[in-house]
Amino acid sequence: MLKQQGKYKMNNSRGCNQFKSIGRLLIVLVALIFFGITYFNYPATAATNNDKNSYLVSLIPPSKTTPIFDPAKVSLGITPTGWSNGDDPSIDLYPRISYQQILSEMALAGFKGSQTSGKYPEDIGVLKRELKLRNLTISEPWVGTEFTVGKTDETWAEFKKQVQFMKQIGGSKSIVVAELGNAVHQQPVAPLPNRPKFTDEQWNALTQGLNQLGKKAKEEGMQISYHPHIGTGVENLADIDRLMANTNPEYVNLLLDTGHLYYAGVDPLEVTKKYGDRIKHVHLKNIRKPVLDESIKKGWSFLGSIKNGIFTVPGDTKEGAIEFKPILNELANANYEGWLIVEAEQDPNKTNPLKNALIARSYLRDVTGL
Repeated sequence: MLKQQGKYKMNNSRGCNQFKSIGRLLIVLVALIFFGITYFNYPATAATNNDKNSYLVSLIPPSKTTPIFDPAKVSLGITPTGWSNGDDPSIDLYPRISYQQILSEMALAGFKGSQTSGKYPEDIGVLKRELKLRNLTISEPWVGTEFTVGKTDETWAEFKKQVQFMKQIGGSKSIVVAELGNAVHQQPVAPLPNRPKFTDEQWNALTQGLNQLGKKAKEEGMQISYHPHIGTGVENLADIDRLMANTNPEYVNLLLDTGHLYYAGVDPLEVTKKYGDRIKHVHLKNIRKPVLDESIKKGWSFLGSIKNGIFTVPGDTKEGAIEFKPILNELANANYEGWLIVEAEQDPNKTNPLKNALIARSYLRDVTGL
């Protein structure tokens, strides 16, 4: 009897110890879960669902439909302008958003690439490490050309700098260019009536300069895509037609920016159909039509229009005016290869950047199957 009682006490003691061990384990697990949840509010490591080495996975589950693009040749990215705006640093002041948070939220939303940003580390080694941690790459650098105002040397210096940068970063061969001679998009004036109008001499300087840049880019294993931009000398359909007609298709491609085209009164679908074979880079930007109408009526500046919410993301079916599905289908029919970049300059104090990124990524998954 005593032996049985002793055995019972031993078993009971062992059971208590096991119970305590399980209890400790549960406490640790709860703490880890709590830490993981709160960690989303700070810079996180993240990657996409297909990355076996990732620490976290995308919040967007993979598509179950057949992609309309070749997944090996088309990648999805997003610009940092929903978090921080290089054209207007005052947007990102209260509170400041760290580049680690921006990159982490891009990855959490399931994107693979990001446009360059002045907020990102200048040290190439640091930037590559931060990108690799989140399974991201740089989708494109930006080169503001100034051929129309005689700044050829300065343009070439910046171009060579960005070519070298992309060679060091790797992952993309696309370089975005836009002529900024006498541009007004950063000035406190209404952009549509005050944008520059180029003379024939300026047009010749621009197109010849672009052909030379494009040839050099091709020699370096890269390509340039021209970005028609609000407040510049290449903005509407007539400008685009002239640029395309006077540049070499072998060297100069077109960037399709749906938001800038719509802002300028141009149908993005029409441009897609007309120049599908020359479109090598895409910015998917949506427009809030009531804000656009008011900005034109009241003469808001480009930056003022951004602060008032003129742009939103694809998938914003409540406020966005652009129908993206026909545009994406047209690109697919043209066998588009390259980046599809979500872009929506917004004030992060007025709308949540991660939420917008998730809306856009979910929409693109449903429409493209990517």
